Amino acid sequence: MVQVGSRGFAGGGPKKPAIDAKLTDFDVVFVGGLNAACVLKFMQSNDHAQDLKMAIVSSQGKFIEPLNYLMVSHFHLDKLSMESPAISAMVQNWSKAELTSVNGLDPHSNSLSLENGKTFTYKSLVLAPDFNNAKSNIKGLEEMALSGPENKVFVHSIDDKNTVDRNYWHGVGHTHGDFICYSPQVPYNHEASDFYALYYEHFMRQDTMHGRNSANVKIQFWTPNKFIYAFPYANEVALDECHKRGIDVMLGWEMIEVKFNEINQKIAVFKNVDTGEVIEKDFTSAAINPTSKPHQWLSDAGMTDASGGVDVNRYTLQHNAHENVFAFGDCIAGETTRTQHAAMSQAPIVKNNLLKFLQGKDCNGIWDGYSHWPLWLGHSYTTSFSHLHDFEPAQTNHSVPHYGIFSRLHFMYLK
Repeated sequence: MVQVGSRGFAGGGPKKPAIDAKLTDFDVVFVGGLNAACVLKFMQSNDHAQDLKMAIVSSQGKFIEPLNYLMVSHFHLDKLSMESPAISAMVQNWSKAELTSVNGLDPHSNSLSLENGKTFTYKSLVLAPDFNNAKSNIKGLEEMALSGPENKVFVHSIDDKNTVDRNYWHGVGHTHGDFICYSPQVPYNHEASDFYALYYEHFMRQDTMHGRNSANVKIQFWTPNKFIYAFPYANEVALDECHKRGIDVMLGWEMIEVKFNEINQKIAVFKNVDTGEVIEKDFTSAAINPTSKPHQWLSDAGMTDASGGVDVNRYTLQHNAHENVFAFGDCIAGETTRTQHAAMSQAPIVKNNLLKFLQGKDCNGIWDGYSHWPLWLGHSYTTSFSHLHDFEPAQTNHSVPHYGIFSRLHFMYLK
């Protein structure tokens, strides 16, 4: 049975009073953006959470919808689909929405230090802050990306509307030389969903048919990982498709810098993750997902493991060292594929286990490891992959062929 708030679907019943604006002591504090706000909204609709004092700390008032990013950037979807609702509009006013960043976390005293000078205390904490994947994480990238679309250097950092607008030309009009596609070391934000090499190759192939590019035009995929996808089945399919299309796959190379040389040629500097060898590679176009780093306040608080992800139990999503802390979304550690669909499947588990913990009961919600993402095959055709824990293929894994009407319908479904 679906639970609804006390006011009911027709709006009847007493309206809860707004939370005290000066309150800093909470039962639950959520840290993050759209995903954190969704779980808070689920809590507000639950009869067992009506007396809880809850707050969300979010660095932005609105967020770019990750599932709609590519579609909006190439006008497959209207721009109105680009942004999420305002966090303050999603959360009813009997809980608090604090639009600021976190400066520090002390899990032993159950307190958060905020950039605006406030300190929040909590009984339980839910973390969903993603990673820090600023353009500045790769030397020279921010300056090169801001110098104009004519440079043909595009950054897939899903941060604001300006980035989405600027990226309208990504993958289009590559006429000569090498086109570098780069994905960073796992874990990172929106894993797997950023593999656009096949999508770009379709544009390049069409231009070749019309004589719009030169004979030396080439797509290359670079990554410090030893795979395109961590999911072995999906990785084999993607590598095979790259081989068929003549896409060079360069595994084990970390991008550390982009720059112009003395003759104004664009240069990417790569470091081999095994030998430490550093090479310089000239290129004409690039689509780069910057390096993702854990937020310093999470690392300083001892909440992360060696990979930089928040150290949680992979089934209950409860922290392994601090039982009153839960985490989900891109920020978690472990062998999985961090996608928006994964976060959506984790949200009800976090809600259930959070309530159970606050009630002094066992956390009996179990996340099955479900993750799902599209494989962008061309301008208007896709398939998809999905897996459970230990990369066990899910029932819907790779259920759509790569070409033909079903692949086109799959692409239309994404819209």
